[in-house]
Amino acid sequence: MSTTINKQEIQKFSRLADEWWDVNGKFKPLHMFNPIRIEYILENIEQHFKIKKDTTDYLTGLNILDIGCGGGLISEPMARLGAKVTGIDASEKNISVAKLHSKKSGLQINYFKASPENLNYTESFDIILNLEIVEHVDNVDLYLKSCNKLLKKNGLMFTATLNRSFISYIKAIIGAEYILRWLPIGTHDWNKFIKPEELEKLLSQEKFSTLDISGLNFNPFLKKWKKSKNLSVNYIISSIKN
Repeated sequence: MSTTINKQEIQKFSRLADEWWDVNGKFKPLHMFNPIRIEYILENIEQHFKIKKDTTDYLTGLNILDIGCGGGLISEPMARLGAKVTGIDASEKNISVAKLHSKKSGLQINYFKASPENLNYTESFDIILNLEIVEHVDNVDLYLKSCNKLLKKNGLMFTATLNRSFISYIKAIIGAEYILRWLPIGTHDWNKFIKPEELEKLLSQEKFSTLDISGLNFNPFLKKWKKSKNLSVNYIISSIKN
């Protein structure tokens, strides 16, 4: 059977699994990145599903799948807002960490060791989150095809990744890994980065229509991420299943 799982990538992140929730550990850059991702996701969910933030659990009734959930950095905030959340990851160690932390946090989240093509789930989802995952999988075509099968008609999907550009090589590889040491060397393979137009074409082939595409850029002086029109490094696409 075809698979999207890249064993080397899984082993790489499994070795770091114990540090998922250490805000000063190996995943510190992701903790810094998380607020802007959540802000973007919630803005688009509110707009698409016509939801108002009138309660603390205003995502109640929405069924969310977080693919490549890691230790649960996105799954937990979505669950706190009332959504029914399922998190999947091909790393058993990541899933163990996520399960333990959600239990400590008093959150009910369904975590499974799985990839989208082999997830045995009877329901379809309102929302799928693909955040910083497509650059780590094998067979992106199969990956997106599997997402299509798991998502409801008119469902919303978020795909965040890195552009394959000269600037992304300088910033995400040379800068983040070798100079600033924000990430362990070898975290990313620049050749697996996907240009926005390439990703949009792949999504279109699987009957997804782009609703929005935004860049996510880091301000080194404020040490904060912000949304922008600059897609040269990190970007995120929100799309709808036709």
